[in-house]
Amino acid sequence: MQSYKTVEKEAADEFIEQRSRFIGYVKPVTTEEEAIAFINQKRHEHWDATHNVYAYSLRSGQLRRCSDDGEPHGTAGVPALDVIVKSGITDVVVVVTRYFGGILLGTGGLVRAYTKGARIALDAGGIITMEICSAAKLSCDYSQYGKISGLIPANGGVIDDTSFTDKVEISFHIGGGLSAFQKQLADATCGAVEAEILEERYFKA
Repeated sequence: MQSYKTVEKEAADEFIEQRSRFIGYVKPVTTEEEAIAFINQKRHEHWDATHNVYAYSLRSGQLRRCSDDGEPHGTAGVPALDVIVKSGITDVVVVVTRYFGGILLGTGGLVRAYTKGARIALDAGGIITMEICSAAKLSCDYSQYGKISGLIPANGGVIDDTSFTDKVEISFHIGGGLSAFQKQLADATCGAVEAEILEERYFKA
């Protein structure tokens, strides 16, 4: 998988529907253990809530789980998971907490409310694309720094860190433009500077 969508950060949002309070929570996770820990955390925080509905989707094993937590079957966890799946998001857990306000919402009302709870949670978390990139570093003379620091973004790369000592050390990551960058780097420095590829991992696109 060259790229995938997830959320950027842990976040929350809430709304009132027919006097019931719904709080949507979201967190980026990579394992089922992390997802369950987050669910249990929210259950502990909201021990007095009527329901703590959850849904999560993980890249690892293409795992998807959800729970209605006492709401009528299929009216809560499934709609929340459906929002995640239809948004194309993974490595994420959502918890929608409900404090009952005394008015029954009915099957359709519950589906709409939990759908909204999951959606506002994802929006609050900020949907981002993670892309597989090469993490790399290089060392150059000060006279070469200006040209090289321009070549990296010109080829779709992002400079992560720069250290100025007797030489300039640049740490960066770059996606599909790596081969073109390597060639331009060799041309620009007459082969004197070469980027060292450290690893392949996911970065925010």
